[in-house]
Amino acid sequence: MAGSSGKHSIRRIAMLGNFLPRRCGLATFTADTYEALVRRFPDVAVDVYAMDDHPGRYAYPPEVTHAIPQDDRAAYVEAARRITASGAQALWVQHEYGIFGGPAGSFLLALLDRLTIPLIVTLHTVLEKPTPEERMVMDALLRRAAKVIVMADRGRDILERVYGADPASIAMIPHGVPDRPLVDPDTMKARFGWQGREIILTFGLLAPNKGIETMIAAMPAIARACPNALYIVLGATHPNLIEHEGEAYRARLQAQIARLGVAHNVRLIDGFVEHDELLDYLQAADIYVTPYNNPAQITSGTLSYAIGLGKPVVSTPYVHATEILADGHGVLVDFGDAEGFARETGRLLKNKDDRAELMARAYARGRTMVWERSAESAMAEIETIIPAKPRRIAAADRMTRILPPDIAAIERMSDATGMLQHAIYSVPDRRHGYCIDDNARALILLNVVDGIDDGVRDRWTTVYASFVQHAWNDQARRFRNFMNFDRSWCEEEGSEDSNGRTLWALGRTARDGRALKLRDWAVNLFDMTGDIAFDMQSPRTHAFAMLGAAAMLEARPGHQLSRRILERFGEELVALADSARRPEWRWFEIVLAYDNARLPEALIRAGRAIGRGDFIRCGLDTLDWIIAQQTSPEGRFRAVGTDSFGRPYQPPLPFDQQPLEAQATIDACEAAHDVSGDPRWIDEAMRAYRWYLGANDLDLPLASGDDGGCFDGLMPHGVNRNQGAESILALQLATTAISGLSKRAQIGNEARNAAVA
Repeated sequence: MAGSSGKHSIRRIAMLGNFLPRRCGLATFTADTYEALVRRFPDVAVDVYAMDDHPGRYAYPPEVTHAIPQDDRAAYVEAARRITASGAQALWVQHEYGIFGGPAGSFLLALLDRLTIPLIVTLHTVLEKPTPEERMVMDALLRRAAKVIVMADRGRDILERVYGADPASIAMIPHGVPDRPLVDPDTMKARFGWQGREIILTFGLLAPNKGIETMIAAMPAIARACPNALYIVLGATHPNLIEHEGEAYRARLQAQIARLGVAHNVRLIDGFVEHDELLDYLQAADIYVTPYNNPAQITSGTLSYAIGLGKPVVSTPYVHATEILADGHGVLVDFGDAEGFARETGRLLKNKDDRAELMARAYARGRTMVWERSAESAMAEIETIIPAKPRRIAAADRMTRILPPDIAAIERMSDATGMLQHAIYSVPDRRHGYCIDDNARALILLNVVDGIDDGVRDRWTTVYASFVQHAWNDQARRFRNFMNFDRSWCEEEGSEDSNGRTLWALGRTARDGRALKLRDWAVNLFDMTGDIAFDMQSPRTHAFAMLGAAAMLEARPGHQLSRRILERFGEELVALADSARRPEWRWFEIVLAYDNARLPEALIRAGRAIGRGDFIRCGLDTLDWIIAQQTSPEGRFRAVGTDSFGRPYQPPLPFDQQPLEAQATIDACEAAHDVSGDPRWIDEAMRAYRWYLGANDLDLPLASGDDGGCFDGLMPHGVNRNQGAESILALQLATTAISGLSKRAQIGNEARNAAVA
């Protein structure tokens, strides 16, 4: 890893954990890590995202970029947006189960699932026997992280043995320690009024798992051998314990001190001392003790600090202590062994030479752990997970092949009632029943897809048309949307968009239906229901209705209801684009949402149908703008992710990307090519189509390939492997549209070549 004056690829990282002034060991650790990073690497920007258990309580310093309320899941999603927008090249998480919201801290995953940058995680707890929830979270972290850091070799062993972690993904970096000179404790004691006393120290947040009772029980024997011995227990009571029982635990310790008659030899100092003062306390101590009760404790920051400042240590043999005190760097006593603590502590207090030797050995080990060394090691690991070269261009980027149409997955998701909405992997999930949105789109597809038997086509168009017919509620004058698997309706009227999509399907069927009986049915139902569009408010609903009306005008030239729909809503869309426009924002609304390309497509098709050049110009301009928003830095199609919805005048975020966005873009490019003849629109449509084949942010295909299926979305960690109706239909409709465009391009090329010849 290059030093602060050398060259490296890291410009900005995000760090997530607790942070001062929150009073806990993890907050101190994160703050110390931050300080070491900015000292050692001043050219690297470090953005701190602080987990907040009591929003509004802490006055965070300027180093904290953003605080995340622990129990607000939406705040994790917002933090992911901020991290993405910041340009951070990696996220470094300080992980402890209890600092994140949700079962076993699972809210953290909502943040991680929305990032594409590399993740490195420092694990402050590695459980050998996790609960099911803890196991789920740790497994997710290990899948997502490019590198995990443990602070003890035992942590590495547990990750490999219990969780099956890849050894190459694990780095062992000891807990950092402050860099102070080794001093004689007697030179520091006057500051605290401890002259002539032999100081034994424990510091950290007070809690029952620290084993303080064991050390207090040892003090009568120590006091008999060394009357001037003074055991200092430094630290405020843990905030979680305060909330649960107040200072009852501290009171129990005080009662034990009184009962044993060691008030002269034990002092509980209640307070959270600042960093430099804490180090002064440590340097004034003759011996440091950690009588902890938990054998599995992987990390102890207080023990690391004591070693870093050269303290002789007497400790129970928990995991971290057995490793850091190995090879004669400290003394181990069994758990709960008050006699052992009395014997070993008393021996060191009486034998100054043994104490001096331990001091020297501990201090030498501490030199390998100073914070700047720790920061260097961590940055070296981060350097390895940030790609040094641009992303390779995948084969899918160069693909020009088009998948053959295949309705096998459509048939798999359909029954005699209609097309089911959702699937678990590829198996239809009957719990969610049916919706008119999917059946309307399926009707559009079966009208236009080539290469299927006429009997198969007639069977399925009849099923989907029947669903649409049955959905009409004449009393409410609306189409219903959701139907249970038992064929009972969930509502009396569906959403505006579902009604708009149904009008779209009716117009398309009136134009594209292969059988006259089907076309006549569609015209009749459109005439009965089309005027409901004028009661709708949503611009997308208007766009869907316009697409149906434009198709209807082709099927029935002079159709007055369709013309009214196109004129009124076309003018409204142009007015919306004018009112929302800014120099950098050429769109109909101040936010982005779903099916974005349907808005310019509707204007272009309306303008062509009724001869409105202003509609076409606005449609082409807004389509050009949305395509720019849907282009990644590598030049690939990047669907506007659902995380982007509802953010006024903000550029889109990449995830979660849905298949219908690519299909809508292809259809809009087809409309643009129809009115302009510009081959650029064919190129743009092909770029959107290649998204299904793997030319996307993750180089992963969404088209399943063997039966015409399509996965449900592109997530930061991979594809959503469920195959719902909307996704399958999007792929097959996109395939049909791109096939037609490809044929037109071929015809155009042949015509140009003939003209040149």
